Formats: sequence, structure tokens, C-alpha cells
Amino acid sequence: MLKVFLLLCACGAGAAHAAPAETWIIALDRWGNPSYQTLTLRDDSARLDGELDGDKVDGERKGDHIEFSATGQDGARYLYSASLRDGTMQGSADYPDTNNPKARAHHAFTARRLPQRPPGPPRRIDYTPLDYANVFSAQRAPVLTIWPGDTVHTTTIDSGGVDEKGITRALFGNPQTGPFFVAGAAQGDTLVVHLRRLRLNRDYADSLDSIVGRALTTGMAAKTAELGKPVRWTLDRARGLAWPEQRSAAMHDFSVPVRPMLGGLAVAPGDGPPVSTGDTGRFGGNMDFNEVVEGNTVYLPVQQPGGLLYLGDAHALQGDGETSQYALETSMEVEFTVELIKNKAINMPRVESPTHIMTLGQAGSLDDALRAATAGMLQWLQQDYGLSMSDSAQVLGSAVHYSVANLAGRSVGVAARLDKSLLKRR
Repeated sequence: MLKVFLLLCACGAGAAHAAPAETWIIALDRWGNPSYQTLTLRDDSARLDGELDGDKVDGERKGDHIEFSATGQDGARYLYSASLRDGTMQGSADYPDTNNPKARAHHAFTARRLPQRPPGPPRRIDYTPLDYANVFSAQRAPVLTIWPGDTVHTTTIDSGGVDEKGITRALFGNPQTGPFFVAGAAQGDTLVVHLRRLRLNRDYADSLDSIVGRALTTGMAAKTAELGKPVRWTLDRARGLAWPEQRSAAMHDFSVPVRPMLGGLAVAPGDGPPVSTGDTGRFGGNMDFNEVVEGNTVYLPVQQPGGLLYLGDAHALQGDGETSQYALETSMEVEFTVELIKNKAINMPRVESPTHIMTLGQAGSLDDALRAATAGMLQWLQQDYGLSMSDSAQVLGSAVHYSVANLAGRSVGVAARLDKSLLKRR
């Protein structure tokens, strides 16, 4: 897959020195299926040169028209022709046919120009959402372009689409804030999300008096048939406590300390149909892992240009597994900082706290999720700590802890964690 940033000079052909490069994102329409690509071009007196995913690119510019080509590692030739107008690009790409290497196929494409990085140090940006996403997708236009080191302060709404004022702002189903385009992020990189601040911004949350079927025996399931009723929780933000508004006599003194978390955190998945914000995958998603909290760092594998970071489904508190189907669903104030690890691919989401490293396996069964979490931890130990497979097996056998992260979704999650004090990062 060709992943594209287009860096193109904005100066005239007669300029003595090239102007600062410009960045574009190209959307290629292949038989009705969009894909997003990367490219670097330098404009030197109407001649263009650069790279396309490491492959040499050459071409020419005539006024507002450009043509360029690249040869892939497989020897295939890719030809582009486009016109430029008001920061946009529109044209056609000539590609090898996917089924017949001797035939060619023409695909329309468009492109948008990204802003230049503002001068000075990393920024802190206040972003007020205007709308929300109910799918994780590369096809949704980014709400904001940010750069590594930047910090964003924003808000989320609850899983039902309700904001901090009690107003419905989006369709239920874990609507997400975003996506945020992280300049420079490309497939094969790792996006690092530092959760600086997760704070409740209203005084109630909603849940159910339910127990998910995966956590019940057959006999117990029959006894819980009457469950599933809504439960409204009071959130005492000053004291950091939560309790059901309607408590039984036996629950009269029951309250729990809140621990705000994000149930949803994801980058856009790879090319293909959009993924529901209720689902999970290698890209993250509706992970419902109660360690996605303030002070921790989440690592996500970039699969699209810019990563395209989504966040939402805030919980005031959630026990392991989200066994009540809905946790304490609420809205939230969020502040995060992004970084990039270039040319480092990870298999699945990772979470790091001040004391532990954690990998999150997500799959259709607990067995498969356990295997995925273990594989992710093995990869982390080998990549960052220089351990052999034998070393890693010894560490897991003596020190790993597993927890059930999520039982409530179509997929389930299992987390593997290790105490960082036992390990020495190389």
C-alpha cells in the first residue's frame, strides 16, 4: 500500500530558492474504495523529485499542473497527473491492474494541503467539538492538525451522546471526539498518547443493574432475568465519590471512589470499511480498559497517514470487565499530549503507568485475547528490553499478572501487566 504525504513547493518556477515544502494528503478512489497515501516532492525550477514510500519519484510542473511517477519495489510503475487550485489537488492516477499486471487502471484522486507547523515550541490547544463520530474511519475529515509535542484540551460526551449539560449531541453508541491528525505519523509508526488530565465535568453518570452473560453460569443467568434496569449515579466531584441515587437499605452507606477513564481510544484502522465505535481491534477502539486513566500513556499502532486519533466513551469508574454492560457512563474533560515513535510497529495497544507496562489483547474469546496479550508482552520485552524468548518466558512465568479488561463488547479484552521495577529498559 502506498502511503502518501505530498511535499510540494508553492513558489514560482523562476524562484532562486525553493519555498518551504508543503504537505498534502491524497485520497485515492480505487473502484469506490478510498485509500490514503504518502509522497514527498521537491520543486526545483519546474522539475519535481522526491520519494514515494522510499521509492524515487520524478516529474514536472507546468503552471498549475503537475505530473510525477514512481516505481515500486516490485517494479510496478505508478503515474500521477493533477491540477492544483486553492490548496487542493484533483487528478488521476494510472496504476497496474490488481489482477492483470499487463493491464492498467485509472483511479481518480483528490488531495488537501495541510498547514505548516507553527513556529515556536509545542502548543497547548483548546478544541471544542462541533460534532462526533460513530465510526473509527480514515474517511472522516480531521477536526484538527497537531504535531508531536502538542497538547490538546477538549471534551467528550457519554456513550449515549449526552454532553456535560445533559443535552443530546450525537447518536448513542460511544460517539467519539476527533479524529486528530498527527502530522508526520505514517503506517509502521507508533503513536504515543500521554493522558495528562481526565476530569469529570458533570454530577451524574448512568449505568445498569446488569451482569453480562459471559460472567454468568446458566443457573445464575436464570436468576438475573429481571436485571438490566437503568441506574443513575451521583458523582461528588469535590470528594471524588460516586453512589447510586436510589440505594436500597442494604446499600445505604455504599459509595466508591471515582477513577475517570476513557473507554474509547483509537487510531483509524487500515483501509477498508469503517469500524463501529462499539468495536475493538489492533487500532484500539472501544477497549474499556480501566487503566486508560490520567497519568498513564497509551501506545497505538499507526495504520493511516496522520494516525487519526479518536477518543470518547468516558467512565467515572469501571470494575474489571465492565460486567454491568455499561460502566458509570458520563462526559469528561480531557487533556492529552502526542508523540511519535518513527518506524516502530507494535502488534496491539500498549498502556504504561508509572509502575507497570501493560498489553491489551482483544479477540472474540477470552482464550484468544489471552494469547494476544501474551504475544504483545513478549514483543514489548524483546523490542524495548532486549530479552530473548527464553528470558521473556522466565519473566512471564514469575511475574506477569493478567486481568479481564472487557466482557461487555462484541470482542473481549485481556490485559497482561508487569512491574517495571523488575525490568531494565535498554
